[in-house]
Amino acid sequence: MAFGVFIHRPDSIYDDSPAERYQFPSLYLSRVRSCIGGWVVYYEPTKVPDPRGYFALAKVQEVIPDPAADGMYIALIEAGSYLDFAQPVPFSDANGLLERGLLNDDGRLSGRAQSAVRTLSPADFTRIVARGLAEQDPVLPRQGEASPLAGFSEEQTPFVFEQERDRVTTWTSRAVRDRVFRRVVLRAYDERCAVSGLKLINGGGRAEVAAAHIRPVEARGPDIVSNGLALSGTAHWMFDRGLIGLSDDLEILISRHANDTDAIRAFIHPTGRAIAPADPRQRPHPRFLNWHRDHCFKR
Repeated sequence: MAFGVFIHRPDSIYDDSPAERYQFPSLYLSRVRSCIGGWVVYYEPTKVPDPRGYFALAKVQEVIPDPAADGMYIALIEAGSYLDFAQPVPFSDANGLLERGLLNDDGRLSGRAQSAVRTLSPADFTRIVARGLAEQDPVLPRQGEASPLAGFSEEQTPFVFEQERDRVTTWTSRAVRDRVFRRVVLRAYDERCAVSGLKLINGGGRAEVAAAHIRPVEARGPDIVSNGLALSGTAHWMFDRGLIGLSDDLEILISRHANDTDAIRAFIHPTGRAIAPADPRQRPHPRFLNWHRDHCFKR
């Protein structure tokens, strides 16, 4: 088992869905196979507008031939393993490359940096993930809400991974994943409720919105920002109970089973559409919205 890097770009010609699958040609088959059962980080190259650098981690479950494309393969991502980083990690900083295995014997960048799939040393993997999961400006939870942060102080120090078991426990912990997911989603929505459009900060400096999964974790929904919405308590309650839903173009749908549709219409954004993140890569994905309409929304 090895650690690895998968290069992904939003305008990719490949049939990729980072939280679920990664398509690649046979050229990289041996490298990807070495990562089966292990973890990879996703990297967005500098040629992409506003590149995020290293932006997520995931676990490779298995590799299969792509039944729809000759000569192509698919790395299937283990359900529930994908996690967007709390903050994207740059390719390099003042201390040099984060992925130091790309340096040749002369200390220069080697040709390996052009590979769409490459192996990653444990030290480089740990360095990148620790940077991606560190919280320099944590988003505080609503006061009084059931917090997934139990056991973590607000003056939290960066993660230190000293043993393999401790590393895996950290990034598979539901408490840690919920905290990171909250930060990523609330940042994408500028701490504003997607349904009402309101941005409310209480007296303690806490955002009065929660990070909601569109397809819940219990239903194999991934911790990816495109499966998230920033919702106030009321909007979250209605969304989870299927009283409201979203079309693929983010029109807010009101269930026929709602008791007071006029009150709901007065509560939602005046445009009748949910607000969306400024970054199109972070918009709710139609696949997750469709799941919610099929399994939660009361038509």
